[in-house]
Amino acid sequence: MPDKMRISPLGRVEGDLDLRVTLRDGVVTDAWTEASMFRGFEIILRGKDPQAGLIVTPRICGICGGSHLYKACYALDTAWRTHVPRNATLIRNIAQACETLLSIPRWFYALFAIDLTNKNYAHLPEYDEVVRRFAPFVGTSYEPGVTLSGKPVEIYALFGGQWPHSSFMIPGGVMCAPTLSDVTRAIAILDYWKREWLEKQWLGCSVERWMEIKSWNDLLVWADENDSQRNSDCGLFLRFALRAGLDKFGQGCGSFISTGTYFKPELYENPTVDGRNAALISRSGIYDGSKKAFHDFDHLNVREDITNAFYRGQSLLHPWQGETDPIDPLDGHKQGKYSWAKSPRYNVPNAGTMPLEAGPLSRQIIAGRAADASHQDYDPFILDAVNTIGPNVLTRVMARMHEAPKYTVWVRQWLDQLDLHDKFYTKPIEHTEGRGFGATEAARGSLADWIVISNGRIENYQVITPTAWNIGPRDGTGINGPMEQAFIGTEIKDPSDPVEMGIVARSFDSCLVCTVHAYDEKTGKELSSFRIGEMG
Repeated sequence: MPDKMRISPLGRVEGDLDLRVTLRDGVVTDAWTEASMFRGFEIILRGKDPQAGLIVTPRICGICGGSHLYKACYALDTAWRTHVPRNATLIRNIAQACETLLSIPRWFYALFAIDLTNKNYAHLPEYDEVVRRFAPFVGTSYEPGVTLSGKPVEIYALFGGQWPHSSFMIPGGVMCAPTLSDVTRAIAILDYWKREWLEKQWLGCSVERWMEIKSWNDLLVWADENDSQRNSDCGLFLRFALRAGLDKFGQGCGSFISTGTYFKPELYENPTVDGRNAALISRSGIYDGSKKAFHDFDHLNVREDITNAFYRGQSLLHPWQGETDPIDPLDGHKQGKYSWAKSPRYNVPNAGTMPLEAGPLSRQIIAGRAADASHQDYDPFILDAVNTIGPNVLTRVMARMHEAPKYTVWVRQWLDQLDLHDKFYTKPIEHTEGRGFGATEAARGSLADWIVISNGRIENYQVITPTAWNIGPRDGTGINGPMEQAFIGTEIKDPSDPVEMGIVARSFDSCLVCTVHAYDEKTGKELSSFRIGEMG
């Protein structure tokens, strides 16, 4: 076996994250996630017209630009104190959910499941069938899964004019006037996607049957209920994942954040920061796993630590006061800094400032909290799964896939609630002074903007992405970020092919490439380095 090796696969590549790990007896003992690309969107926005965020921030990502537009719009809605008609809120909900529905099968087949075909799992009885279905490009489930994943954003484009990089959400509503034909076509597209991929290929049952699952034990019963469910892609994955031990590693920090998304239209016609939590359907919240305690989300408790990031100083600031003052990485390395990513942290009541995992697992854990109102999503399934087998790669994946049937039901309900005779936009007053906060749950997790407007221009603009929550480096107290913690404790069976590192990274669905450098802690010798790709 060579002392050093570098593998650069084609595909699943957007090269801006390095991962370094140390090993002892084949087990990861420490990890450093190093975001190696500086983009500077927050600097670009300084001094611009407040609406520049609607155009600039969606270009941060090519696959969740609609999510960036959604939260940027609500940041201005709160700063300008707009009125948003009921129809506009429904259209925004529909568009945001459809973009997330796109990501679910595309992520599973094109990014995550490919690792399951690795030769390291060839001894498992389900391996041949997993390869037959999930092998890239030629798998019997890969092609329809990836192809059909694009159907939901056809609905987005019906209302938004295009996807990606639509700009149809604006303060005060949306710039569209859908017809009955548009809504009917959207329903037909959604039903086709639901029938051909979600029920026929992924679930092997109706959405209604799946949504009866309320616990981990319910899932195990479902998986062996009949041949259709047992032989579905979901049933196959579940059996394979348990045999492969995907429930045994990738635990992470064990505490979670959701900023929430989707609003009850009647409760958010006049968006305010203070009124946001009560209007949410998919709720916001914090879950402190060490104490099994839920807390309400308050954006004022968010901080960004730059101790180990390539920015000047070592501050811990709220985003309204946030600073983006980059330094040369060569100088940063001399100060012990090692990443372009800041380290988002949250001041958790009775626990202090701590890292939190963002993503589908987080929001579905929050969904398990008792609801205060009938419009709020209460769904105990994933919280019970975490309480039963813990947070890990498997529960992270199941949380992501569980959202496909859930959001499909919601999108259909919102389409039915549109009133085509009512308005979709209310022209706002463009206040020259103000502060705003807008957030959503993108496919990958909590995504938020903070804007400060002064003299009619952007004085400060800060964006915290779900990937920043997850891959941020150590903070000023030396505590690892969530993904760094998820790597620690993972056993690498074959140092020349550390597939386990790719599986952990991709279970978070970070918008990054991981360059893995493996070192033996005892000798300090580099064993191998690999390029493990991620899709942006």
